[in-house]
Amino acid sequence: MILDTLNNGEKYYSLHPNFKVAFDYLNSTDLNALEVGKFEIAPGVKAIVSDSEGKTAEVALQKFECHNKNIDIQVCIRGNETIGWKPRQDCTIAKGDGYNEEKDVTFFDHTPDMYFGMKDGQFVIFYPEDVHAPIIGQGLIKKLVVKVAI
Repeated sequence: MILDTLNNGEKYYSLHPNFKVAFDYLNSTDLNALEVGKFEIAPGVKAIVSDSEGKTAEVALQKFECHNKNIDIQVCIRGNETIGWKPRQDCTIAKGDGYNEEKDVTFFDHTPDMYFGMKDGQFVIFYPEDVHAPIIGQGLIKKLVVKVAI
């Protein structure tokens, strides 16, 4: 997991071939003007924009998740968001049938080791080894999740 501000995005270009594409998009786009929905930024780089009420930690933990085929770059566009995190190696109890290949997600029945906050202009990078529970907070939270295919 990496937590930083969008102004520092270029520091992470070398971590994945498509990080430059993702951060160039993030830094050249009026994120506040983005409409809710899903779209492709470039091959292997997709985006999901949401604008919803923050959730309680209990509700968010119902979808304590990680991904196998994508790295998430999650950006807080508006609001104050709290996210729960735990290393995947410490998550042994999968919910339901385990990994859903079609949706590239595994949900876990665990609690985070830590919570951290994000505000406007900050991002977090979640790798497959990062289990996370986003959109914890009060009021409207607008965020962008960039899915970078591995």
